[in-house]
Amino acid sequence: MSSAAISLPLGRGRAINPWFVAAAVVIPALMGSGDTTIVGVARPYIAGSLSAPSADDEWVMISYLASIAFIFPLTGWLSVYFGRRNYFLASIAIFTIASVLCGLAASLLQLILFRVIQGMACGGLQPSSQAILLDSFPREKQGAAQTLFVIAILVGPIVGPVLGGWLVVNYSWRWIFYINAPVGLVSFLACYVLVEDPVFLRQERREMKNRPLAFDGVGLCLLALVIASWEVMLGKGEEWDWLGDPSWRVQTLLIVFVLALACLLCRELTCANPVINFRVLRERNFAVSCGITFGTLAVLYAASVALPLLLLTCFGYDAYAAGRVLWPAGIFSALTLPLVGRLLGWGIDARWLIALGLLIMAAGNYWMVLMNLYFSPWQAIWPRVVTVVGLSVMFTPLNVAAFLYIPKHLRGAAVGLLALLRSEGGSFGISLVETLLERRGQFHAARIGEFLGPLNPNVSSFLDQTRATFLQQTGDPARSQLMALHALSDLRQQQAVSFAFFDVFWVAAVVSLVLVCLVFLMKRPVAVINP
Repeated sequence: MSSAAISLPLGRGRAINPWFVAAAVVIPALMGSGDTTIVGVARPYIAGSLSAPSADDEWVMISYLASIAFIFPLTGWLSVYFGRRNYFLASIAIFTIASVLCGLAASLLQLILFRVIQGMACGGLQPSSQAILLDSFPREKQGAAQTLFVIAILVGPIVGPVLGGWLVVNYSWRWIFYINAPVGLVSFLACYVLVEDPVFLRQERREMKNRPLAFDGVGLCLLALVIASWEVMLGKGEEWDWLGDPSWRVQTLLIVFVLALACLLCRELTCANPVINFRVLRERNFAVSCGITFGTLAVLYAASVALPLLLLTCFGYDAYAAGRVLWPAGIFSALTLPLVGRLLGWGIDARWLIALGLLIMAAGNYWMVLMNLYFSPWQAIWPRVVTVVGLSVMFTPLNVAAFLYIPKHLRGAAVGLLALLRSEGGSFGISLVETLLERRGQFHAARIGEFLGPLNPNVSSFLDQTRATFLQQTGDPARSQLMALHALSDLRQQQAVSFAFFDVFWVAAVVSLVLVCLVFLMKRPVAVINP
């Protein structure tokens, strides 16, 4: 079936090729997904420029993901109440304005505030984009449409670090936000011209307007409490020593989170108009896909945060050099995704592709575990390429399998819930990196210190050679001895930190393998797709 044959009638009597619509709506999704990681390599620059503690710069990423997660479940209701086209256009406009305000921020607090606004606007981009694609293409073209959407949400976080690094090094960290202004303007104009609401959604909106306003305010408050307690616990857990916190801040947040989540589940399962429709989880494929999505995004963000930080802290790379190590993975991802769409079109069972992708991800992360402090940039590129190729292999089949058996009237709720779990998986991955680096760094430093006693001949030889070198430079024996000990301490700390980074990749590999087990719980989701 040709693209021309499936041109869709729009609300003003026009017919338009759905691929034009797809090209327009994926640009905002790509812009929003790229902003989740584009600040990763710029965090030290942002903290230094704004005179902020380095321990708090992670909130530039976490606040963005948290606000996205909060708005995701509301997108279905907002799309019906305001009209999906109107809501989508408003999200693009607010996101663009908030991006400019982020670039103008004069303090870390202002930046976090504007990032929250930016994230809430971004929360309307991805679900609306995916829902528009689902409604713009017939069933036999859903694989191709989902492939295009997956390219947007995967390539954005992959390309974000190299673009951010280039802007930071050559201009300023503020330009990682300013660059959204022209892109946002172009995408707003394109979507204004091309996007229209489908007939069933306009009918649903008219019916909603004729009924008394039925908004689940209690559910929204419970959702805000759940996300707030979860995000603060993840962001501050390591700083407050998790469950060992003597002030009981983490323990209190955990209790609030559990109780609020239980109340939210009870409320939404009994409410006629829930803010989050958990009933979609009754469909087994969708429920399993939610679990795999959460774990996969945690692995992706953990690896995407850990690798640039490893290069920045242990190798002395600048932001652009660290980003260049990541960008080849984006090319291979873009090449892999269309191939996966074609395999789905040939009737390949999506479960096998999901399992294969997870195994490839595990292999790529384990490859990084085998590295040391003497690897070259090219040796870091290929494990990253393997990891991202695995993600590209499994993500489109996962999205197709998730929505294949979801009724059309529940698609909005399903898209919002799955997007929520994608965002929260990313937050969990970032928190996992922070915790592992701190805990495992201390562990490895202690273990390495056990072998650095004065009776170790290698230690004595290192100190003698280093002391002699410093003595030639300073002519001060006492100072040379002290400098040699400092050099040994720095070397121990560098090795310990590198081991902690490699532990992050080891955990990511294990999680990827565990997720393979969930695939066997899915029903057979063969998508009937013409390539």
